[in-house]
Amino acid sequence: MNFLTSDLNQTENITTIIRPPYFYISGFTGIPHMEYYYVFLCFVYIISLMGNTFVMIIIYVDRSLHSPKYIAVFNLALTDVCESTAQVPKLLDMFLFGRQFISYDQCLANLFFVFFFLTMQSFNLIILSYDRLVAICFPLRYHVLVTHRSMFQLTGAAWFGSLFPVLISVGLITRLSFCRSLVINSYFCDHGPLFRLAAPCSNVLPNIIISYLNPCLVFYIPMVFIIGSYICISHALVTITLPQDRHKAIKTCSSHLILVAIFYLPITVTFLLQSLIPTNLRIINLSLTSVLPPMLNPIVYVLKTEDFKESANRLIRRVFQRAVGPVKSTSNH
Repeated sequence: MNFLTSDLNQTENITTIIRPPYFYISGFTGIPHMEYYYVFLCFVYIISLMGNTFVMIIIYVDRSLHSPKYIAVFNLALTDVCESTAQVPKLLDMFLFGRQFISYDQCLANLFFVFFFLTMQSFNLIILSYDRLVAICFPLRYHVLVTHRSMFQLTGAAWFGSLFPVLISVGLITRLSFCRSLVINSYFCDHGPLFRLAAPCSNVLPNIIISYLNPCLVFYIPMVFIIGSYICISHALVTITLPQDRHKAIKTCSSHLILVAIFYLPITVTFLLQSLIPTNLRIINLSLTSVLPPMLNPIVYVLKTEDFKESANRLIRRVFQRAVGPVKSTSNH
C-alpha cells in the first residue's frame, strides 16, 4: 500500500516540512494464523497487569519491604505496567477493530512512551545491579551506601535520564517530511521504520546516527555495567569461606540475573542477527522481547525472593481470614 500526498511527485528541494495526517501501521499483516498470537498478547497483558500490580501492592502494604532495594523493585513493576500499556492495547485495537491508522501526533506519542519505558526498564536493572554489588562486595557499608535517599535519587535520575535519548529521537522525527509511503512496517510507531519513510524526502543522517547511539546508551552500556558488576560479585563470592553464606549470596543474585537475561538476551540477539532474520519474524521477535519481560518479572520475584514470598503469603492469609471471618462468626450463633 502506498499513500501519496497531493500532487507531490518531485521530492527534491523541499523547503517546507510535510506532516501527514496519519500513518498506517502494518502490524502483523500477511502472517498466517496471527489471531492466535493476538489472543496470546491479550493473555500476556492481563498477567502483566495483575502480576506487577500485585508486586506493588505487596511492597506498599508490607512495612518489612520498605527497604531501599524494594524502591527499585516497585519502580520496575510500575515501569512494566506502563510499558505493556504503551504497546499491547494498540495492538489489540488493531486486531479487534482493524484500526491500523494512527494520527501523526498519536504516532509520536506512541514512539515516545514505548521507548521511554523500555529505557526505564534497562536503567532499573542497573539500579538493582548496584544494590547487589554493594550488598555482596561491600556488606559492611551497605546501609551507608544504599539508603532510601540514595535509591530515590537513583530512581529519579533514571526517570530524567530516560527522557533525553527518547526526546531527541522524537524531536528528530518532527523535522522530517513524508511525501511518499506512509506505511510503517512494524507493530508500533517504531523509530527506524518511521524515519526510513522520509528518506526520499529529507536528510535522515541525524536519525541514522541517533539510531546507533541510543541503543549503545540505553542497552549496551547498561549491559556492560551489569556484566562488570557481576564479575566483581563473582570475585567476592570466591572469598566467602562458609558455603551457606556463599549459597545465600548466590540466591540473592539469582532473581536479578534472571531479569537481566530475560530483558537483554533477546534484544541483543535481535540486533546482532537482524540482517539474517526475515522481516515478519523480526517484528514478532521484537514484540515478544517487549511484552514478555513485564509478564515474567513479577513471577520471578514471587518465586525466587524469599522475603517477598513470605510477605505475599502473609497478605494472602490476612485477606483470606478477613473474608472467612464473618462466616465463622455467624455460624457460631
